[in-house]
Amino acid sequence: MSENPTLAQSFSTINANNPLAAKANTTVAYTDGACKGNPGAGGWGAHLIFSDGRTQDLYGGDKETTNNRMELMGAIQALTHSPREQTVEIWTDSSYVKKGITEWIEGWKKRGWKTASKKSVANQDLWQRLDELCQQHDVEWHWVKGHAGHAGNEKADELANLGVTSSSENLTTANSRDFSKKKDLLTTDKKLNSGDDWLKFDPLGFNMLDDELETELESEAAENNFSKDGSQYDEIINNDVLVEENCPPYEIQPQHHASKPMRNTDMSEIDLNMDTEIAANLENQSENHTETDSPKFDGDTSRANPHFIPLLPKPIHRHESDRQLIMDTETTGLDPMKGDRIIEVGIVEMVGRKFTGEKLHVYINPQRGMDEEVIRIHGISETFLTDKPTFDQVAQVLYDFMDGAEIIAHNATFDMNFLNMEFAKVGMHDFAERVKVTDSLMMAKQQYPGQKNTLDALVRRLDVGKQDRTFHGALLDSEILAEVYLAMTGGQVTLAIEEDTQADGGHTAHANFADLAALLLESSSNESANQSWYTALAEDYPELKAKM
Repeated sequence: MSENPTLAQSFSTINANNPLAAKANTTVAYTDGACKGNPGAGGWGAHLIFSDGRTQDLYGGDKETTNNRMELMGAIQALTHSPREQTVEIWTDSSYVKKGITEWIEGWKKRGWKTASKKSVANQDLWQRLDELCQQHDVEWHWVKGHAGHAGNEKADELANLGVTSSSENLTTANSRDFSKKKDLLTTDKKLNSGDDWLKFDPLGFNMLDDELETELESEAAENNFSKDGSQYDEIINNDVLVEENCPPYEIQPQHHASKPMRNTDMSEIDLNMDTEIAANLENQSENHTETDSPKFDGDTSRANPHFIPLLPKPIHRHESDRQLIMDTETTGLDPMKGDRIIEVGIVEMVGRKFTGEKLHVYINPQRGMDEEVIRIHGISETFLTDKPTFDQVAQVLYDFMDGAEIIAHNATFDMNFLNMEFAKVGMHDFAERVKVTDSLMMAKQQYPGQKNTLDALVRRLDVGKQDRTFHGALLDSEILAEVYLAMTGGQVTLAIEEDTQADGGHTAHANFADLAALLLESSSNESANQSWYTALAEDYPELKAKM
């Protein structure tokens, strides 16, 4: 393995509002690993941000290695080049690395570097090196969602790609010009493939789940008494964000049908404690917005951005049969019982398994701060949320839009816990009784037991949801989940043979296929031809004639 990292230095001061900002008395390191073939040519990368604002880029690789070894090497090199007198904050998108160094390693050492299943620990040499370096530094470990547009993770990923290239060229040193030249080549290669689907463009095997990781997760899950159905195990490898183990449960109704009957509520009897004038203004702002409005929202939620227009449609399909709302939320943290709040809601509407075109999307001011690591995950800053409405100002609109529908969400327990809490705060205590709940994650676990069931994994497995994910958010995830749900339940958005017909009021609607079949049965010419056919058969078959 190459031990001489390629270095590139820059000494610019970083904006404090940037995710790549320098921190006092701390070295921030973003690390990543890549492997072409897994095993195959691999690379590691680390982007270091020192407390004085200087940055250092490190990368290197090996001609024959695995993705997990490269992830470990990224962390090892980050610590090797970090000053010992300061705290080191390491951000990795590898659950294997974070769980291994913070939870599993002590058990491995006690058992003589054996797993719970008595197997030798994979990559033992690198784990021992990483453990030794951790003894020399004050290290804080953080997980970040990979390939989701996070600036630090994208930088480390770029360096890891360069590491793969350097491993095949036996590079040991390079100056800044070499780094820029190789970076341009990599960017050009990506542009040539820009027409490919974002899911299938994976030349370095980033999304392959290593057999080593699978083994470690299974053995350590057993040792840590994860639940028998694997729910806690899935939280490690399946969820986009790790879910806190003690998050209070929300009792979800059986799929597709709620056990409690729907009942009407006189909303005038509920004390909403909200500024109805502001809520009305929000609705009007949403309704009057057109595609020609400018300037348009650019999707950047890392800074103050006043151009976002909330989508708050009226529930024109409320209480229609087979009405489904595919939903996702973003929050300030993991536990509503500890004061965490909702900051974004995205909903896509379907009726009769067809998209109606109605979408709800709103950002919400939580009236509280957020930890930096949470912001690094979803990318929504406190500054961006400052001028957004509070939950009580949009509660009525949200309640009315979701009332009576089947709510479909991925890991629905998480979203429903937060929604139930938020509505209860404004006096809407019956929200849970007003909706049905279907958890697409539970469905996926039943259909694909033992497999990775994140939204991205399902998109790849089912070959659906191929959308531009430049901006990650609740509405986009809802749109993708809708396609995943339809694929999992065997449905289509529309039938190609259906035709548009004029509905009442002059609106265009899709014709129901059953209605078209009924028209065929009612055709007099077809009926006459059918009778003539039976009469001809009856002449040859007396038994048929008797029955006629």
